[in-house]
Amino acid sequence: MKKNSSSDKFKKLPRNHPVTVLLNDSEMRTITRYCERYKFRNRSEMVRQTLMKTILKKFDQDSPTLFD
Repeated sequence: MKKNSSSDKFKKLPRNHPVTVLLNDSEMRTITRYCERYKFRNRSEMVRQTLMKTILKKFDQDSPTLFD
C-alpha cells in the first residue's frame, strides 16, 4: 500500500499561476550545479519545493508560542 506524502498532495493540485524570476549568470550557474549535484530533473520543481519549504519554515518560526 502506497503512503501519501505531503508532496503527493501538492502534485494533485493544478498549477495555474505562473511566476517569472530573472537570474544573473552566477545565480543560474549555481542553480544548475545544485540540480546536477542533487539529481533534480526538473528545475521548476526544485525551485517550488525550496521556496515552499523556506516560506513554511519562516511561518512556523514566526508563529506565536505559549511562552512569548
